[in-house]
Amino acid sequence: MFQFTSLPLPQAQLISLPSFNDARGNFTKTFHQGTFQEQRINFELKESYFSISKKDVIRGMHFQIPPYKHAKIVFCPKGAILDVIVDIRKQSPSYGKYYAAELSETNHQAYYIPEGFAHGFMALTEGAITYYLVSSMYSQPHDTGIRYDSIGYDWGIKNPLLSERDLSFISFKEFESPF
Repeated sequence: MFQFTSLPLPQAQLISLPSFNDARGNFTKTFHQGTFQEQRINFELKESYFSISKKDVIRGMHFQIPPYKHAKIVFCPKGAILDVIVDIRKQSPSYGKYYAAELSETNHQAYYIPEGFAHGFMALTEGAITYYLVSSMYSQPHDTGIRYDSIGYDWGIKNPLLSERDLSFISFKEFESPF
């Protein structure tokens, strides 16, 4: 059974996914539209994709701007990640605040990340898989981010592996939110 926990960032949820183990291995359900709707999460899947990351990789902080903004459901079916979300909705009481949680193959937890949030994560294990269910289609001109080290969060690492693109993002202080 899905279990939803409200986070201190309005509309964001931490979700415990139903997971079943037996002699063959594991079966985990990651999405059930009716259950999500009962929780007032109206999520329409448009794309899904995953990344495989080396240990100490940080990816983020990513989002798409309107009109291609999107909500995400994110989970880690293999390994473990430290997943961080930041509320970038300027009218929100939690604007600029972050929340971090470990998502892993052993805890079977996921985030529901509403529109208007930046998202990023750090791989805690070698070969960590991060899986995304997304409510809009990818649009390169609308895909952007803010620097991972400008949100006030201590990632607890001195030399993370980052892409040139992620290092090129502006700081949160410089960011003017369209949300």
